[in-house]
Amino acid sequence: MRSKNTGLMELIRDYAEKYYRSNLVPPSIRTISEALGISRATVQRYLVDMDSRGLLSYDGRIKASPQISKCSTRYFSAPIVGSIRCGNPESEEAEVEEYVNLPESVFGPGSCYLLRAKGDSMTDAGIDEGDLLVIKIQHDANIGDIVVALDQDNQNTLKRYAGYDEARGCHILEYMNEKLYPGKVELVRSLTVQGVARQVIKKL
Repeated sequence: MRSKNTGLMELIRDYAEKYYRSNLVPPSIRTISEALGISRATVQRYLVDMDSRGLLSYDGRIKASPQISKCSTRYFSAPIVGSIRCGNPESEEAEVEEYVNLPESVFGPGSCYLLRAKGDSMTDAGIDEGDLLVIKIQHDANIGDIVVALDQDNQNTLKRYAGYDEARGCHILEYMNEKLYPGKVELVRSLTVQGVARQVIKKL
């Protein structure tokens, strides 16, 4: 049996990892063959040998390599869709700035989007201006959830949901900055929950 070129093994492994991170699926033998300029038969022989050495997983198709598996086996793509006001509600049109890949092992499964925080009404919740918020798309909320809320005037804001006041016939949205806004709340008669904040990404 001919010995394998370790440099080519590393090249195949590195390409498979980069392809996986960019496309969220492993490359096919044909893709590797065309990208690296080697025959499909050679790629397959190397993959079988690399699987036996533990360099990657191959059982007729490529799976994630050990390096990828240690980080996360699944990623999801989430759009950054502008800013959300942490203060007085305001009208804004969502525009996708870019898409980012986030690992499910850190952020959990489900459909999400990201927003930049504006204002200072949520600092007691650990949310400061400029933070990126990971918002899970859902249209219901529990008391205590931090929600992206759309009110009866089609204005959106980020607030802590404090439930529905039957006596006054309105939903209660709480500010979370007792120093600047002690006890302040927004009372809205019609409320649409556009998502619930699950994570905060901060700059150090």
